[in-house]
Amino acid sequence: MHLAHYLGLLHKAQLNLAEAFRQVAEAHQEEPDILHLCQQQAERCDDHAAQLQPFAQRYAEEAPEEPDRLHSELFRGTRTGGIGLLRDLQDLYLMATECDICWTVIGQAAQGVRDRELMEVVSACEGETAVQLAWVRTRMKQAAPQALVVAG
Repeated sequence: MHLAHYLGLLHKAQLNLAEAFRQVAEAHQEEPDILHLCQQQAERCDDHAAQLQPFAQRYAEEAPEEPDRLHSELFRGTRTGGIGLLRDLQDLYLMATECDICWTVIGQAAQGVRDRELMEVVSACEGETAVQLAWVRTRMKQAAPQALVVAG
């Protein structure tokens, strides 16, 4: 069973997303909402990772060796200025999308193994990830005109 691999992938992706939210909060704290909301989203990601831990342990015994290239690296640090904020938000969006599809895949597997506890965690966390995606997308729409048209 390879479910443990995806649980590990999602766990790492959530921790990476939390760290990226924290870096963006720090780098763009002059923006009124970025500091608070990015810190809030980072805490949410940490919580998601913590909720995955028992399931990773539960399914680890059945996992074959780790496949090569299972983990990806999307975020390589923050940038400055309006265009930097836009690009950083885009990176957050891509990282949150990776988490979102992992939740979907793990949810399907949870149904397959009839793990009700895992299905409940997936349902809650998948919904919160959708909120993160919506916020980042909206914030990119807000930042785009200033960064792409007005800034010189």
